[in-house]
Amino acid sequence: MSRFSTWVGIAVAGALSLSLAGCSSTGGKRAEDARAAAAAQGRAAVDTPRWTFAMITHAGDGDTFWDIVRSGAEQAAVKDNVRFLYSHDDEAQQQAQLVDAAVDKKVDGIIVTLAKPDAMKASLARARAAGIPVVTVNSGSAESKEFGALTHIGQDETIAGEAVGEELNERGREKALCVLHEQGNVGHEQRCDGVEKTFDGTVVRLHVNGTSMPDVQSAIEARLQSDTAVDAVVTLGAPYADTAVKAREGAGSDAEIDTFDLNAKVAAGLKDGSLGFAVDQQPYLQGYEAVDLLWLYRYNADVLGGGRPVFTGPQIITEDDADALEDYTQRGTR
Repeated sequence: MSRFSTWVGIAVAGALSLSLAGCSSTGGKRAEDARAAAAAQGRAAVDTPRWTFAMITHAGDGDTFWDIVRSGAEQAAVKDNVRFLYSHDDEAQQQAQLVDAAVDKKVDGIIVTLAKPDAMKASLARARAAGIPVVTVNSGSAESKEFGALTHIGQDETIAGEAVGEELNERGREKALCVLHEQGNVGHEQRCDGVEKTFDGTVVRLHVNGTSMPDVQSAIEARLQSDTAVDAVVTLGAPYADTAVKAREGAGSDAEIDTFDLNAKVAAGLKDGSLGFAVDQQPYLQGYEAVDLLWLYRYNADVLGGGRPVFTGPQIITEDDADALEDYTQRGTR
């Protein structure tokens, strides 16, 4: 594998000790069947009590990124003899209610995302009062410690944005369109902030309705048609990269399409040149390590990070890396 451009050192709790079963990242029945098969065939590597951990994310329906996070968590749960519960809702109040439900079930650990942290504060306070350890993942690194979590696992979104700005500079870009697909997601704003911080050119933000890909495509296409100076489009999630490619074609633009996050389509796009680069935060690792760290805490009172986040990225992925990563994206682990 070619050497990745790595901005942040990756801290992990241990080597992956379970062979990975292939699974689909489509979010449909095939993915569910693959998960069930993997869980049935897996064997616990420890004889600790069968604790129950709940993961509650802000994922929307059909977002393949969260299939990868969930896959990592499920693999670690099998190894650690953990009963794993997963739920999600992209509406902050509903996500908070799911956390409350997990507290009421008296689970042994909670993994949660903080895309909209203010809405989650009271629910995490309930978890803390009930003595339930919490690990935050993916979003909310700034609020994680304040809300009483053991640690946060993910990437620093501002640093990730800065990596994008530097990469755009190296590619000679002059005007970038930063496409925000989720209203109120603090991590998305931080990504665009980071791009602005290091990019020598101009950054324009475009808010789109991320729940409708046709709307996303038409919004990007219209902006590219009205502003021909835009020579780079940065999407903030892998599923939106392919839509941006279609928008570029519809607008007759030569803008480069770049994206945060990685999936099979992004790897293919890097390989065929329709995409310039991607920023990988290793979602499989986020799910896997979150379960592992909760297990370590329950078993041995271990905590990683020393009060600081445990980083899983960012890594800049280019055409040079696509071949090596394609197999991993196909099985749903990258």
